[in-house]
Amino acid sequence: MTQLNPRQREAVRYIDGPLLVLAGAGSGKTSVITRKIAYLVETCGIRANRIAAVTFTNKAAREMKERVCKLLGGNAAEGLTVSTFHQLGLKIIRTERRRLQLKNGFSIFDGQDTQALIKDLLVQEHGTDGDQAQTVAHRISNWKNDRVLPEQAVASAKSPADILCAQAYLRYQRALKAYNSLDFDDLILLPTILFEEHPALLEKWQNTVHYLLVDEYQDTNSSQYLLVKQLVGLRGGLTVVGDDDQS
Repeated sequence: MTQLNPRQREAVRYIDGPLLVLAGAGSGKTSVITRKIAYLVETCGIRANRIAAVTFTNKAAREMKERVCKLLGGNAAEGLTVSTFHQLGLKIIRTERRRLQLKNGFSIFDGQDTQALIKDLLVQEHGTDGDQAQTVAHRISNWKNDRVLPEQAVASAKSPADILCAQAYLRYQRALKAYNSLDFDDLILLPTILFEEHPALLEKWQNTVHYLLVDEYQDTNSSQYLLVKQLVGLRGGLTVVGDDDQS
């Protein structure tokens, strides 16, 4: 704690409610998260397996966990979740896959898989060469991040381009289900829908995650923001750090 400045120490020690930390690049925002995890375990008595920290890249998550493990030492960090948003969403989906009507061994489509499937669907439906696949895939991704479901996209589509994308979205989701597959955007979208439809499941996960910390908070989209809000619930165990100059 001696390596932190007074404002950083204040942020680490504040646990009376949700906390937003805004600071510029290179100012030690990630240090606040790592030190706060250690503080929660060592001083506040929260077990590491009841704490989750999320960020946006695998590298950042790996480095953050390594730093926390060095701070805590021994087995004190056992069970701690430090991951990307997508890894956290995947953990929820794997645990609750039956509720989502997913079979065991479901697959995850990457960007290339998604574009290839959409291209095939456009060729089958319209007899085109599929040149619009990238544009359609981007539009579908935006819809999912904004929590717009296929039926909603179809109902609100007005222009020919919107109608094309919305109908492709609908067929794409049906194809994913037939393949027992998800895409990266589903890893955030589906847990938020699951928690909305099954309050008991949400309560179970809220009781699993007693404190949540989010790095690079300015980069969260609508689905990620809602997932954070759902997991935190009324407990208010939340610290987020970000740079408002990058938002």
